[in-house]
Amino acid sequence: MIRNHKREELERRILKSLSGVPGSVAESVFGDEEILAMQDYANVVSIMRLNMNDHGPVHMRIAAMNSLKMLDLLVENGVRLNLETESGLSADDSRVAVFLAAMLHDVGMAVERDGHEEHALLLAKPIIDRILLRHYPDSLRRRFAITSTVMEGIAGHMTHRRVSSLEAGLVLIGDGCDMEHGRSRIPGMISPGPQVGDIHRYSASAVEKVVIEKGESRPIRILITMSENAGFFQVEQVLFPKIKASPVKPHIELLAGKKGGNLLQYI
Repeated sequence: MIRNHKREELERRILKSLSGVPGSVAESVFGDEEILAMQDYANVVSIMRLNMNDHGPVHMRIAAMNSLKMLDLLVENGVRLNLETESGLSADDSRVAVFLAAMLHDVGMAVERDGHEEHALLLAKPIIDRILLRHYPDSLRRRFAITSTVMEGIAGHMTHRRVSSLEAGLVLIGDGCDMEHGRSRIPGMISPGPQVGDIHRYSASAVEKVVIEKGESRPIRILITMSENAGFFQVEQVLFPKIKASPVKPHIELLAGKKGGNLLQYI
């Protein structure tokens, strides 16, 4: 397995935030060579072939970390997620579902951009089954509920489909929150010149920091600081539509602005 210090740092941070079954699932996923091979090849297609930004191992770990952080903030504020309220499962089961969905949501980029959510579902299903059977060997009902929630998170992460669970809604927003300038660095370095869609890279380069923290009037605050106004494109065209489409929206405060300037509060 090729060493990647950023990937390993993110894995340490995620593992530090988890315990019990979610922690064991995360250890299994991080040590799974098939999952990493899928994620690596998703970046080959995304960056080298399509000249897009990071959709590989680092991005999917950032999406997972973002989603889990928001989940914890909801739980700390007494919000019960759908697996608990509808199926009698636990917050830890929701953590497993959110983690797996975030870690697998973009593996379909290994095939193509258009319809990559559907490709991701096909590629991810055997892995989901394998991982859950290892950690929930005695509960078919629990495995099926978690699997369905994972697949909803994967299928709905682009807002092309309506998601109805808080778990899938967290993945939708956690994915959108990966907009800091580092995500666009590699394609910017290898690009031979201006390309169609470069506004996404240039606007992402203007975003300096995305902070997910406890809100004042709502459980979650997402605070975005940028160096240039181009960063507002990322907020308004990428992240905000995902928040609007997410069942988590009533629990979120979204603020954005240039570093040292006034903040614009969206919700």
